[in-house]
Formats: sequence, structure tokens, C-alpha cells
Amino acid sequence: MLSGVTVVAVMAKPYPCPHGRCLYCPGGPEAGTPQSYVKTSPAVARALHVGYDPYAQVRLRIKQYIAMGHEPSKVELIVMGGTFPAMPRDYQEWFVAQALEALNRFPGDPEGSPSLDEAMKRNETAGIRCVGLTLETRPDWSMEEHVDWFLHLGATRIELGVQTIYDDVLARVNRGHGVKESIKATRILKDAGYKVTYHMMLGLPGSDPDRDFEAFKEIYTSEEFMPDSVKIYPTLVIPGSGLYNLWKRGEYKPYDMDTLVELIARIKSITPPWVRIIRIQRDVPLQEVADGPPVNNLREIVWDYMRNKGLKCRCIRCREVGRFALWTGVKPSISEAKLTRRRYEANGGFEEFISFESSDQEVLFGFLRLRIPSEQAHRWEVDSNTAFIRELHVYGPETPVGRESEWWQHLGLGRRLIREAETIAHDYYGARKMLVISAVGTREYYRKLGYEVLPGSFYMYKPLE
Repeated sequence: MLSGVTVVAVMAKPYPCPHGRCLYCPGGPEAGTPQSYVKTSPAVARALHVGYDPYAQVRLRIKQYIAMGHEPSKVELIVMGGTFPAMPRDYQEWFVAQALEALNRFPGDPEGSPSLDEAMKRNETAGIRCVGLTLETRPDWSMEEHVDWFLHLGATRIELGVQTIYDDVLARVNRGHGVKESIKATRILKDAGYKVTYHMMLGLPGSDPDRDFEAFKEIYTSEEFMPDSVKIYPTLVIPGSGLYNLWKRGEYKPYDMDTLVELIARIKSITPPWVRIIRIQRDVPLQEVADGPPVNNLREIVWDYMRNKGLKCRCIRCREVGRFALWTGVKPSISEAKLTRRRYEANGGFEEFISFESSDQEVLFGFLRLRIPSEQAHRWEVDSNTAFIRELHVYGPETPVGRESEWWQHLGLGRRLIREAETIAHDYYGARKMLVISAVGTREYYRKLGYEVLPGSFYMYKPLE
């Protein structure tokens, strides 16, 4: 995989969201799908095929990757479907444990029902390792008590359904929370070491292209927001949603293609180099959409528009070395990687985006996110002497664990980034200990660098001297 990991989406069973239903939201238990999804979406179709069994979903998806010629070794699991943290906690534990066991035992059948701790421990040295666990949730379900639970589950990235930063729009679509919850959740999550992704929607009722553009300017520049990554979702009119009824009555109309492409191009052109635009457009088959962009390659259409206009996107994804090599046919040498440091204030603390990039900063080889938490950090492991490694990622085609690389992984960039982060944390901020929110499958890597699991905690730890 070009980004260095294999992404495996796992769909939880249909379960109602705690606040009810958003205006634009299709699906739900009565439709036999998770909230906000349709049956023909690829991840839902795979889940339906195996009765939403997490073990079977993971095994099926990995088999599909292998059939396509890939060799999955480093897997990011993404738990999708409604508000997962609102489901019964014993179900959540079982679900994550089974997903991990599918990696541990691949391609074998499940054996019994191991505990979450047992599945985690086995995955530390498994042939296919979980190098990231992502949960989708809502801002109002990402408060302190929820974040403590996320850590128990082994999650390392949280996707927040922020959708917009305008309270009037949130109220109009029956979102059930306000902007203040998005601000608070972001701070709590980052102070606990989490990577934070925002889901942002374009063209919601009550918004317009200028408001949407200003919303992105705000989340990119206001220290109250500052997500690490975003998913950009144009509003779709889907039968079964309240929005569909408004549309039928002529009371709502989504953006036309020209407006949408121009808006997304403007957003991409102001995206900071420390933000990754993960997705543009939801993975909903066109036959399910009553109105909305009539294409399934919106990102490529925006790229073409930007090239013709002389615009550039400097987000992480557009600069990844593997994609650069694919698009240009040129394989950048590791000797071209220059250490780069960007510092910014965010969510009451300080962030350092430490990276290896080409001298013109057009190619990104890898990066590390270092955080000095705010004074409001709630976790017992965090004090005024603490620094966090929130993310470490080296790009390029995925190189299996333990194997030498012909590309850019396993050549020491990760070690050098960690060493630089430790130096900055100690010398610049006076930190005396480093915490890492490490997925269970990356613990062995950090152990080789002097880290160990902090007793009674999910974090890995190293004193800084």
C-alpha cells in the first residue's frame, strides 16, 4: 500500500445513535444497516455477507488484498458504523478482540472467545500486526470518560463527526451537539495522545459555499480546532433520510458540480502541510443517491481543476513519497530527505510536526507528531513534565515487518524522528518523560528504542535524560 499500511474497515452491527437521527442520515437498525450507511456500500456489503461478524470481516478483507497482489503485514483497523462507543461495552470489547484475533490467526478459523487483553498480547508479535485502531464517534461521545474507554480498547485515532462549526446548522440538521463539544473533545483527545480526524460536510442546510470555506479556514487556523486530518463529505440526498423529504418538497438542493469542485479546490489550497485529507466523498454507490455529485471520482476531478488553475494542495496525502513516485515515475532517494520542524499552538498545548521532506518540501518521506499537553489534561499519566508522541508514520509501499526495504520504510527514518522528538521535548520544553500512544502491533518496535508499557496504562513510556 502506498501509504505504508493496509486499511481494513470493520462494520459494527446496526445500533441506534443515542441522540436519534441526523437530518441527512440514511440507514439504521430498521433498514438493516448501521446508522448513516446503505446496504450497497462496499464495507457494509462485506459485513452483511458475514452477518457483521468482526473476525470474518477482517479475514475476508485481508484475503481480498492478498488476491490483489498485496502482502498485508501492518494493518490499521477502522471500526465503523453509527456511534460505536454508545454500544454495550461488552460488545465493544468482544468486537475489537475478535478483529485482532482475525489478524493473529490469519487465515485460520476463530478458536474460542479470547479476552481483549489476550488478543492484544498475541498481536504484539503476530505475523499481521495492528499498527493502528481507529474508532468513529461523535464529539459529545468523546469526553473524559469516553476517552478512558477508548484507551482500554486500544484505540490510537479517533474520527469525530464534527460536520460543521456553525451551531445554527448543527441545530437545523438535528445533530444533537454544538460546536463547544467539538472544541472540548478535540482538546481532551489530543491531551490523551490521540490523533484526531474531523468529518466535515459541505452544503448542509443553512450553509453555503462561503460559510463552508470559512469553516475550513477556522479549523485550520484557530487553536481551538486544528485537526490532524479531515474527511470531506459533500452532502448527499439519500432516500430514507429526512433530507430526502426536504429535497422532494423543493426545500433543499445540494451544490452543483462546478460549485463543489471550486469549493474543494479552495479548501485544498489552504490546507496546512501537517494535515492529511484522507477522503473526499463518501463511499456510497451512485444508484443510492437521489441528488449530489453524480461521480465517484471527485478527488481526481478536483486535482485536474487545480492543475489547470495552477493551484497546489500541500496536505500530507498529496506529498507522500509513494504517491509522488507513482504519479511522476521518479523514485526519490532517501538521501534527499531533510529534517523539517513546524511548531504551532493547538488546544491549549504545543504541537511539533517533525518530518523528513525533500528540500523543496514537495515530497514527504515520514513524520512524527509531538505534543506538549495542556494544563487541563485529565489522564493520571500526564503531568507538567510529560511529552507525547501522538503519531509516527514513514511512507512508501508497505514493507512487511522484519523485512528489508527497497523503498523508504525500515531505513531508519522512524528512529531518527523519535530521537529528534526526544531531544526537542527534553531540551526545548523541559520534558522528563515521553509517552507514546502505541498500537499493540507497534509495541515491539518501541521496545527496541527503550520504551516499555507503563504499568497500569495503555501508553508506552520512556524517561528523558
